[in-house]
Amino acid sequence: MSEPIPPITLPPAENPQIEGEWLQHVLQRWLDEEFLPEPVNQQIAQRAAQIFMRQRMEGENDLGSLVLAIVTEMQAFDFSQSFYGEFAIANAVSDLLLDSLGIDRCCGQ
Repeated sequence: MSEPIPPITLPPAENPQIEGEWLQHVLQRWLDEEFLPEPVNQQIAQRAAQIFMRQRMEGENDLGSLVLAIVTEMQAFDFSQSFYGEFAIANAVSDLLLDSLGIDRCCGQ
């Protein structure tokens, strides 16, 4: 039986504002490239970045906890004008963060 993948912990936030701006930019680019550039993509990216930034300012460094916070809080977002939902957004944030850290999404290494 294989070993479980250990939790992924982000480095402590030195500047959550800059992290949030970065996330908003790369997430909107991902949203625009994945399907179609839509006006709502900017709102989605902005909201997800706000959630992420607040969590980081509160000291959250665990990637799993950050993803759960995004899923939970994005449930209140109106996705009716989008191809996406809260799970797709949280997964995209996770993938973008892992890519930025050079961590293989497949196996956590």
